[in-house]
Amino acid sequence: MNIDHWLQNNTFHYSSFWDFRHLLEAKEEQNLTISLCIPTLNEEKTIGKEIVIFKSELMSRYPLLDEIAVIDSGSTDNTRDVAASFGADVYLADNILPEVGSKRGKGENLWKAIYQLKGDIIVYVDADIKNIHPRFAYGLLAPLVYRPEIKYVKAFYDRPLAFSQGIRPSGGGRVTEILVRPLFSLFFPELTAIVQPLSGEYAVRREVLEAIPFPIGYGVETSHLIDVYNKWGMEAFGQTDLDQRVHRNQATRDLGKMAFGILQTFLLRTKALGLMPEIPDLNSTLRQFQVKEGNFEQVEYHIVEEERPPMMEIPAYRKKFHPGQ
Repeated sequence: MNIDHWLQNNTFHYSSFWDFRHLLEAKEEQNLTISLCIPTLNEEKTIGKEIVIFKSELMSRYPLLDEIAVIDSGSTDNTRDVAASFGADVYLADNILPEVGSKRGKGENLWKAIYQLKGDIIVYVDADIKNIHPRFAYGLLAPLVYRPEIKYVKAFYDRPLAFSQGIRPSGGGRVTEILVRPLFSLFFPELTAIVQPLSGEYAVRREVLEAIPFPIGYGVETSHLIDVYNKWGMEAFGQTDLDQRVHRNQATRDLGKMAFGILQTFLLRTKALGLMPEIPDLNSTLRQFQVKEGNFEQVEYHIVEEERPPMMEIPAYRKKFHPGQ
């Protein structure tokens, strides 16, 4: 397809959706339910403000959201208590679908949320956003309400990097520009139209979420884009400009671990799709170096991008959401 045409027709700015009354009418006409999911791990400093803002504006004032839920990975701080005190539904990921066991990773939380939450649309928003605003939810759900053919809406924004002299006007998205965008350019050129493929904010129809697998770790967003593209094409995607997102920036060493996990997922996806069928078994050890007392020493990380199957393959899910099938 023509990328310029897609960018013109499927890229939005959150300010276009300022009319909450009209958005609410469109939601109610379609009898849609919408859930907000905030995956957490030790986010006591920011989670309360997020819940207050979303609940006051998008539940109490304009009931665009039918539930606000925190899916927690096992925080050791007060994240769950804070979230509950401000009115969110709080779930521990380990307690959801206990029969399938527990794994560690953000993707695990996102996957289990599909079972736990009731919405026809699920909006995922990260818990560490310092400049949180209702646009992080309504800017993503609105294209799904207004455009039935769109199935998956990604956020993009300016991501400032904090320095000692203040905040630089642009930057961030380092793994995207160094790894993911070059890989998409080589193998899936149309996906390069997604401005920020690794953004943690997106809204998705249940019919999509239940049909695709979920890597439990760093590769979940990349995997989603490839699988949705393969099943439904670029026409299924939308993206919304949310202007700016201020959050905690990661060290280069941590970005290396993220890139290692994403690359594993990407290679396994290309193998499954027959694009590179001869890929051998992948090594799961990442080696980095650090200097300690004047000496270089090696640090090893064991990173395996395990994957959860499509939720539709889980009997308890089919019984809950598709009885009789």
